[in-house]
Amino acid sequence: MQYLSRAAVGRLLAILIAAATIPACTTVETQSFRVSKNAAVESAQVSTDADFSRYSSLLAEDMGIFFPPNSPSTAEDMGRIRSIFREAFLAELQGYEIVSKPGPTTMAVQASLIDLRNSTGQQVPGMRRDVRDLAVPGSIVFLMEMKDSQSGAILARAADSAATPTFAATDSAQTDWSSVEQAAQKWAELFRQFLDANFVR
Repeated sequence: MQYLSRAAVGRLLAILIAAATIPACTTVETQSFRVSKNAAVESAQVSTDADFSRYSSLLAEDMGIFFPPNSPSTAEDMGRIRSIFREAFLAELQGYEIVSKPGPTTMAVQASLIDLRNSTGQQVPGMRRDVRDLAVPGSIVFLMEMKDSQSGAILARAADSAATPTFAATDSAQTDWSSVEQAAQKWAELFRQFLDANFVR
């Protein structure tokens, strides 16, 4: 199994966040970001024109989970992983008003887990183009995004790779659910800190 050094992961996170600011649509648009130097996460950027004061509620979007095409994880395991992370995140969002639909004063929040530690370099089906083009085999990245719920414009995003849950690497191996729960809790806490630092209620 290939692991990246912390320096290499840091470079990956910086590239990933910078490149993910490029819109996927065909219209040419530009968006400027500033680096959040005091973020608890490894890498973070906030849009220079983000106006968090206009938002009064949050929309928690489904988590993005990206595994290699040859991952032995079953659909049942994926569902359990998604459930563990969602429960951890919803628990950390207590105190915020959570709604179920987009709106003019609603900010969407989404987390994505990108695990390519056992990837052979093939593209992961379903991965967004901005992430897919930069995901490096041997890495695991946790991406957190805050977006305008109606336009989808990125307001802030952060990435971290400190926690490393153990997923089944072979058909005979099993996922360490305790490590998944611990990683979910750690990243949920980091997301809450990042949210609190940028979203003034």
